[in-house]
Parts: sequence; structure tokens; C-alpha cells
Amino acid sequence: MFESKLPNLGTSIFSQMTALANQLEAINLSQGFPEFDAPELLKKQLNHYVLEGVNQYSPSSGVPRLQQQIAQLAKRKYAAEIDAAQQVTVTSGATEALFVAIQALVREGDEVIVFDPAYDSYQPAIELAGGKSVNITLYAPSYAIDWQTVAAAINSKTRAIIINTPHNPSGKTLKQHDINALKALVIEHDLYVISDEVYEHITFDKQPHLSVLRDDELFARSFVISSFGKTFHSTGWKMGYCIAPAALAVEFRKIHQYVTFSSFTPAQHALADMLEQQGEHVDELSEFYQQKRDVLSNALQDSRFTILPSEGTYFLLLDYSDVSDLNDVEFCHWLVEQAGVAAIPLSVFYQQPSNDKVIRLCFAKHDATLLQAAEILCQL
Repeated sequence: MFESKLPNLGTSIFSQMTALANQLEAINLSQGFPEFDAPELLKKQLNHYVLEGVNQYSPSSGVPRLQQQIAQLAKRKYAAEIDAAQQVTVTSGATEALFVAIQALVREGDEVIVFDPAYDSYQPAIELAGGKSVNITLYAPSYAIDWQTVAAAINSKTRAIIINTPHNPSGKTLKQHDINALKALVIEHDLYVISDEVYEHITFDKQPHLSVLRDDELFARSFVISSFGKTFHSTGWKMGYCIAPAALAVEFRKIHQYVTFSSFTPAQHALADMLEQQGEHVDELSEFYQQKRDVLSNALQDSRFTILPSEGTYFLLLDYSDVSDLNDVEFCHWLVEQAGVAAIPLSVFYQQPSNDKVIRLCFAKHDATLLQAAEILCQL
């Protein structure tokens, strides 16, 4: 009999809920993709390069022009001095970059600290590398990291810590005291950091994104990963990148070349044009999504749900304790089947599910969609 390397994994809840939403013609606030389209310039330039015949392999580490634009963006946003050719690698989505960074770092028997609720690709990638994820639970409503608990979890096998800010699914952001505590631990114990920053340009209420790239000592031990899909409403393009110190980038690229070798060439050129010609899109993203967060949260004020604060990303958490006694998976199935709104249960983001009655909504949707969903939810 065939023995699975990942015997406990099946179809993800995201695929399940989207399939249910499509089948039942429900409002889909589950899977995290925008309802609106990519910018016109980006689409126009993609078409331009395809028609111009720019359709062959690009360099494995990325089109140099795009690498340069990424380095310039990091300098403009975080005052980071990045060597584009040596430190920037373009990938087929942030999930590929996460997988490759984990494979580059993790050896047989290594442990990697992960904070639950966590993006679902971390643990399988760690296990496929022969490592073990050590999951530290964060609790509603604050989802704050207790760094003393982290320190207690570190031992001779600990290799790395994965952070995610702004955080999916909680919508929380790391603060300066978190960055300071993280840096102290990784330096003391000679650890590495994988910093998942795919929502880096979506922070709210004028709070800055505290990228690892802002801190030279921390960056020296880090892989910093981001996503063009989140930034340019183009998740289906699967375009991301990793910025790492040159020595780590060398190891990253050894594996990257045997995972995808190179990423979609016309899209790389189009993205370079977008960053060069309409860089203001990046700067306007926080205000754009904050307006959508506020549309949804304001429309839910009269509901029986408790709204948890969203400091970034395009997700909003709701506590449904006053609405139902069902567990969160059962409640999400009931919600899509009986009420016509698809959401994601928070327990699927945990290795050891908490008893919090919390669901995640995606507000990367047209205002009309958000208002229609809120009207239904207010009737529960």
C-alpha cells in the first residue's frame, strides 16, 4: 500500500468552503482572494509582453528589472539597502517562497517554532523537510505572542521561528517590542527567521508595517517573503518574492531552481512596469482596504457578533458566541448552507484547536457584496 508523506492532510477548508459557496450560490467571504480585478496597467502590460514575444524562460532568480524595482521598494518603504542581483529572488507565489525557505533551512530532526493560528502551508513544508513544527497557541481576542513561552520552547533542536505580520488570520500586527524580543532570542540561540510579510502594504489606522528589513541584525538571519498577488489584486498570477542576505539567498536559489526554476516571464516584466510607473498603488493600499474593513465592521454593529480588531490584512474576525453553540466548523457549514454566507472557521489554523468561537471573513470584496453579507449576518 502507498504510504503518504502527509497522511493527516486532505482537501483544505478553503477549497471546501469555496466549492460549497459556488454550489449554493452563496456570498463567498471565505477564501482570501479579491473580488475586484488587477490594475489596468498591469493587465495591459502583461498583454503587451505576451504579444511582443517575451514568452521564454527568465533568469532563475528573476528578471533583473523586477529585482531592481523590488530592491527600490524595500529602500523606499524600509530604508533597507538591498543588492537586487544577490538578495532578491522572484518566485511562483509566496507559498513557493515559504516552501523553498523552509527546505533551505530545515534539516532532519530540526524544530521550527510556529504561531497558531497559522497559514496552513508552514507545517507540511517543515515535515517534508524532516523537521517538526512546535506550535505555540495565540488566543482571542488579542492573539498576542508571549515571548517567555517562546523562550521556554527553544532547545538545542530549534532551528528557526516563522513570523507572519500582518497576521493571517487574526489581522494583528507585530509591534516594536515583539521585534525586539524576537531579535534577542534569535541572536542568543543562533536561530533563523522566516518572515511571512505578504500583507506588508495593508496596515490600518496609520500604523507602520514593521518589516524585518528595517532591522539589519535581524535581517542578517532572515528570509523575508512577500506577494504580488496580495499587493496587486492578482492572486491567480502566483507571483511572489524572497529577500534574503546573500549567503542565505544562495541556498534558497539552489532549491528554487529545482522547484519552478523560473516564474512567469511576461508577468515579471509587467510587474516591473507597475512598480516603476504606478508605485502609488502600493502607498494607497492601506487606505483602500481600511475603507472596506470599516464598511463591513460598521454594517455589523447591530449584529449579535462580536467584532475583533483588524490591524492589517483583508480579514475580519467575528466571535459568534452569542449566535450559536455549534463548534466553528459546524457553524461555518450551517452559515453557508442555511444563511448563504461562506466564512472560514479559525480552528483549522491550529494544530491543537482552541475552543474560541471565532470565524474569519475576507473583506477584499466590492462594498455591495460586503453590505449584502452584513445584512444577512445581522438577521442571525
